[in-house]
Amino acid sequence: MKRQLEMVLHDVSVRRADRWVLREVTWRLRPGERWALLGDNGAGKTQLLKILSGDVWPTPGRRRDAGRTYRIGRDRVELIEAKRRVAYVGAEQQDKYVRYGWNLRVRDLVATGLHRTDLLLAPVTPAEGRRVAAAMGSCGLRHRAGAQFLSLSYGQKRLALLARALVQDPDWLLLDEFYNGLDNRYRARIDAVLAAAVRRGQSWVATAHRAADVPRGTRRVLELAAGRVHALRRIQVADLERLRLQANERPRRALGPPRKAAAPANNPVLVRLSQVDLYVDYKLVLRELDWQLRKGEHWAVYGANGSGKSSFLKLLYGDLSPALGGQIERSGFPKGTPLTEWKRQIGYVSPELQSDYAVDVSVTNLVASGRYASIGLADEPTAEDSRVARYWLRFFGLLSVAARRPRELSYGQLRRALIARAMAADPRILLLDEPLTGLDPTQRAIMKRLLENLLKRLTLIVAVHHAEDLPRGMTHGLRLHKRRAYTVDSYSAT
Repeated sequence: MKRQLEMVLHDVSVRRADRWVLREVTWRLRPGERWALLGDNGAGKTQLLKILSGDVWPTPGRRRDAGRTYRIGRDRVELIEAKRRVAYVGAEQQDKYVRYGWNLRVRDLVATGLHRTDLLLAPVTPAEGRRVAAAMGSCGLRHRAGAQFLSLSYGQKRLALLARALVQDPDWLLLDEFYNGLDNRYRARIDAVLAAAVRRGQSWVATAHRAADVPRGTRRVLELAAGRVHALRRIQVADLERLRLQANERPRRALGPPRKAAAPANNPVLVRLSQVDLYVDYKLVLRELDWQLRKGEHWAVYGANGSGKSSFLKLLYGDLSPALGGQIERSGFPKGTPLTEWKRQIGYVSPELQSDYAVDVSVTNLVASGRYASIGLADEPTAEDSRVARYWLRFFGLLSVAARRPRELSYGQLRRALIARAMAADPRILLLDEPLTGLDPTQRAIMKRLLENLLKRLTLIVAVHHAEDLPRGMTHGLRLHKRRAYTVDSYSAT
């Protein structure tokens, strides 16, 4: 077995704009150790991973001996060599490929890991090709080798990036909220990949907000609070139980079998789908969909990765259209009405929207742009724009970050800001795709209560993997499975 990398941080601090995101962090990571990195949104977890990976430099401080050190055995290693032994994987990396439209074939994306580049810069040799095939095989992606990355399901994208990391044969895997947005099938596959990594003696640091997202085999925990080390010890059952209790998560019964829809209410129909076939990139996603949404209903949409949940929401929003022969009717919007008029009355938040939102605007202007269904503002915000934006920033607890830029927020803070943006338009219907992904346990509990308050104002449709992420008051459930949609028993969350 090759000698592996040891990483040491000594009094490391990082400053961003006018605030310290990390303060005097001291941490020693020995070969073979596997760590959980815990902390609330904005605690500095992602920045700490980037310090370890060498992608972020510590801010010089008062102590001359502060900094990071890499060693193999007793020999000190330069940063350029250390970077070759560390691989980062996370939602932020996945978002970058979506944001820039880097639509590589899966085999080529995995091959970029050989030289740690974003794009493939040289032909792959036969020996490198065997390494790429082995990495794809370990992640169950050989049958998707020729597919384009952006056509993959959310879970397949995450596995492709894991294969890209594994082809590097790293000493350390840095896994940033790695299980976010993944169903049980993909989680089980990743569990198997990480179990093989344990057998090879590889190490990892994994950030997590849910107890279920701490990888099996993790033995130690570092907890951050406001950028400082709050706890550093062997992981305990109590650490995982605390994550569950903070979010008030309780075990849930499984979804029942498909059943016939309940008798319709007397409220007016807002949206009706009739015999809708839905294609995405010439691939059939949903077949013969008959469904209607009435005023006062609140729907939870369930299904495995790739079942069509996100595409269903995009269909309702207007970003996708039914195939020839299907029909979508929108109350108050007869045929020929510009879709922009419909979108002004619909709030929509998704992981893709979060990955696209890289504009250099303040968080206040980000929220205000929701009044125009735009990405950013073409003109200076009006007094009414600013008033509405501040109202929703206050509602979602974001006034303290109102002057920052989107990329200066934590992943969870940006998710809340985008929901605030959706509400700025005073929508009739709010479409949320995995809205609690990336939120820490306390913020998930707070967000559920906020969504419960919103149920009194509008109609809510939420796509989720975790039933405990639903607010109380959801009235209906829709399960997507094998290109079909089934109404299922609804149940409210804690």
